[in-house]
Amino acid sequence: MKFNTKTLGGILATFAVILLVLLIFVKVNVDSQAAFLCETVAANGGDLASCPAHRSPISWFIVSSFGIVFLMLGAGAYMFLMPMKTEQQILPAITERQKFKEVDFSKLNEEEKKIYDLIKVKEGSIYQTDLIKETNFSKVKMSRLLDKMEQKGIIERKRRGMTNIVVLK
Repeated sequence: MKFNTKTLGGILATFAVILLVLLIFVKVNVDSQAAFLCETVAANGGDLASCPAHRSPISWFIVSSFGIVFLMLGAGAYMFLMPMKTEQQILPAITERQKFKEVDFSKLNEEEKKIYDLIKVKEGSIYQTDLIKETNFSKVKMSRLLDKMEQKGIIERKRRGMTNIVVLK
């Protein structure tokens, strides 16, 4: 069985409503018992400070439970009402990222083709230091090759800390 966010949100909201109804019944029952205890203590001549209903922490537990139920209800409603992205909305974004500018390989030498292929394999971006490691070119040679490729409009370099990230256009 496949769950999406709408289904999960509906289940969570339904569960929260059921818990809310049960919690209301518990609250009414606890309040009636507390009222009975207070009346009994008052009838026997005791003061309200000696009433066990006033010293019990159960009211804080009930308030906390209401808070949790309302959070669950809000989360479930948000998940249920939140618009879902369909595959038709997701796939264009993925394929758009993988489209690169058409390159005339006849204008590239073998070293530039090797660099282009490495960048393309890495989904269109790679650190310049990683290119140096993969190709075993010197830093100077790599910089010159990337300068040529940048002038041809094939790549773009962006500064990232102490190195550049090379991105296909």
